[in-house]
Amino acid sequence: MTILTRSLTLEAFLQQPETDPPSEYIDGQISPKPMPKGRHSRLQGKLGGAINASAEELRLAYAFPELRCNFGGRSIIPDLAIFDWNRIPRTPTGTVPDDFDLAPDWIIEILSPKQQTNKVLDNILHCLQHGCQLGWFLEPDDESILLLLPEQAPRLYRGNTTLPVFLNLRLELSPAQIFGWLAL
Repeated sequence: MTILTRSLTLEAFLQQPETDPPSEYIDGQISPKPMPKGRHSRLQGKLGGAINASAEELRLAYAFPELRCNFGGRSIIPDLAIFDWNRIPRTPTGTVPDDFDLAPDWIIEILSPKQQTNKVLDNILHCLQHGCQLGWFLEPDDESILLLLPEQAPRLYRGNTTLPVFLNLRLELSPAQIFGWLAL
């Protein structure tokens, strides 16, 4: 369900109380973000954990799940928003703030049932237009990952091919390995 609200600005949207499920603000429209289901939740947790295990201790990057990011006239909630360690906003006391008013460096979206593919891809493309360096779009039904880079043609990955990652992290993942996490 999408609610058209032409008179509502991004700033006014951000002043409203958070909804359950959370909503995104895109081009004057407010849309609830679909609640993750089992496969989505498993992939999101495992991917975030793998990225953070490889990047956090070395202070290279951090993967934030379901983090609201406000930039370029939108307020989106990527499944995983990965930030270069030095670009993570901080409060005056050095802690992570509540508000992230910038695009992630790497965005990962996992298609959920009943979610519109082009809407999800549009969010990734929006991020790439605002400084994001890498986008992954996971399609659990066909076990593929679409890789998106700024100003380059998308590339589709399946099977055991190693996926490019952000900042050359010591993280070697393939679609087969990632979707293999669905088997417990």
